[in-house]
Amino acid sequence: MKLALATDAWLPQVNGVVRSLTATVEHLVGRGHQVETITPDRFLTLPMPGYASIRLAMAPRFGVRRMLDKASPDIVHIATEGPIGWAARGWCLSRGVPFTSAFHTRFPEYAAVRTGLSAAYFWPILQRFHAQSQAVMVSTRSLAEELEGRGIGPTRAWSRGIDHALFRLEGPRHPAMSALPGPVLLNVGRVAPEKNLEAFLGLETPGTKVVVGDGPALDTLRRRYPDAIFLGALCGEALASAYRAADCFVFPSLTDTFGLVVIEALACGTPVAAFPVTGPIDILGPDGRGVDHRVGWPAGAIDADLARAIDGALTVERTDAAALGALYSWERATDQFLAAIATALGETHGILRRAA
Repeated sequence: MKLALATDAWLPQVNGVVRSLTATVEHLVGRGHQVETITPDRFLTLPMPGYASIRLAMAPRFGVRRMLDKASPDIVHIATEGPIGWAARGWCLSRGVPFTSAFHTRFPEYAAVRTGLSAAYFWPILQRFHAQSQAVMVSTRSLAEELEGRGIGPTRAWSRGIDHALFRLEGPRHPAMSALPGPVLLNVGRVAPEKNLEAFLGLETPGTKVVVGDGPALDTLRRRYPDAIFLGALCGEALASAYRAADCFVFPSLTDTFGLVVIEALACGTPVAAFPVTGPIDILGPDGRGVDHRVGWPAGAIDADLARAIDGALTVERTDAAALGALYSWERATDQFLAAIATALGETHGILRRAA
């Protein structure tokens, strides 16, 4: 199969979307598929307003068309609703080439936070973008139900995985966290308004709060919460060691579509505390024992009261948290991705057979 992947999110960005896409490309190529990536590093770019680390392609329409004409893919997967995504969509419609899309980011809610406008103002843009997609890939059941209720579909499941060699129970713990007063409560992710970090940092709980990540709200939050520890962005073994050094991973976001950091933390044996919203509720379930994957004992706690969720998560055994995280794999996620692609091409069995 010849697949083109069009995305506005790519290296050197460090986030869940980029990690998901790069891991999927690696596994697709490993299975013998040809993948042409149409990414921002192939264009002149400008920093995204409010996110200097995210660079958007400038007027990529003709460049995208030229690249796709040369690649001549069987199908295009459009990962993001940015300039490259819209240009790739236009090419597919003009050439009659089928495309799938993905819903990684709650753009309407993010835009609402930044503009003060209602999220309802932005949903029609997303509805138009995905309208002619052969399959809209989503990471969770609750997100699929929401999108279908908004007229976006047909949806297909595409979960996420982790690097088990990196995110594991046994291993070193981050030295900057080893001597902190416990319990050590950790958050990892983009430090931005839509991540709802104030709900975590403003809690009056014992122990030490630690934030790993970078973003436009970092300086503001450092000033507002001087008792919290901000370690900046970490990756690889340093990130895994930070997960292992924490007693609880706190995920206060109300707008994430999955939360790759949740399963990374679990795989490192760190129990998770979160609100009962799309993403964490689909991973942990209301009882903390999982949804698509089930384990015998809770791996974390879900509660509308985040402090109560933290109290519950702190009673979880690290081995029980790791048991749930270990059930997520990029192999299974890639199987789901290929199943959606195959359905879009009308080759449900062929692509998967060739991938075996």
